[in-house]
Amino acid sequence: MSESPMIQAEGLTRRFGAQTALEAVDLSVDGPGVLALLGPNGAGKTTFVNAALGLVRPSRGSLTVFGAAPGSKAARSRIGVMMQDAELPDLLTAREQITLFASYYPAPRGVDEVIALCELTAFADKRYAKLSGGQKRRVQFALALIGAPKLLFLDEPTTGLDTEARRGLWTIVRAAAEDGARVVLTTHYLEEADALADRVAVLQAGRIIADDSAANLRDQVGGSLIRCATTLDAERLGAMPGVRRARRSGRYGELVTASAVETLKALFEADSQLDDLSVRQPTLEEAFDALTRNPEDRS
Repeated sequence: MSESPMIQAEGLTRRFGAQTALEAVDLSVDGPGVLALLGPNGAGKTTFVNAALGLVRPSRGSLTVFGAAPGSKAARSRIGVMMQDAELPDLLTAREQITLFASYYPAPRGVDEVIALCELTAFADKRYAKLSGGQKRRVQFALALIGAPKLLFLDEPTTGLDTEARRGLWTIVRAAAEDGARVVLTTHYLEEADALADRVAVLQAGRIIADDSAANLRDQVGGSLIRCATTLDAERLGAMPGVRRARRSGRYGELVTASAVETLKALFEADSQLDDLSVRQPTLEEAFDALTRNPEDRS
């Protein structure tokens, strides 16, 4: 089983009545690192995670986790999970919750170690019902880590966390990956995926439409982004050398170009009043928007 990929999906399809949540998904995940599963609402991200956890069964195709059936004891003992919606016993303290979860694993991390790592010390002995939403999310993250998992599923982990707590969680996720774990992350925060993921898979309507590094996805979609105050209209901007897309926004022109140098030369020649110029690479969010845009809306 140790030689099998952590996750192996082949033709994975899941239907709920007439609705198709996953359609012929092929995905192989192995080795340490962070895989971000991205997609619009209803794309199939949570269904994929639920299938890998054995919570839903494939309608067609196959899915294994560490070479075993999802949800089997062999798979569960090597997995940590933080779901978007989690219900825990209200009357247990954070420490009691973590101690209980530690008993489920053959070689868990130390309870005090995880409490310190997730910065729970100040409220570790409070009952769960008395904790704030952000504190509850941090307890849930601690439960995902306590088993020293080789495969860690984080479904929208930073929902409800403030900026400082989010960045603290990012640090722990990076450390887990560096220590040899594979993290599978779903998030609506694209900067989170950009900061953490070495691999990004984009789902749309249940299908994987892109699977690559964040840097390569940006390169595939964009090129350089130029923004400047200009008198030129959108048609003339779009005709510049190397320009893939162009539009006006107020007094500014915004261009996506495959050749920033050639485009800039033409811009300066065409508009002597050019001002307030910036050139940058596209963000993962912009690449994601371009990938998931309706084909008829693409330009």
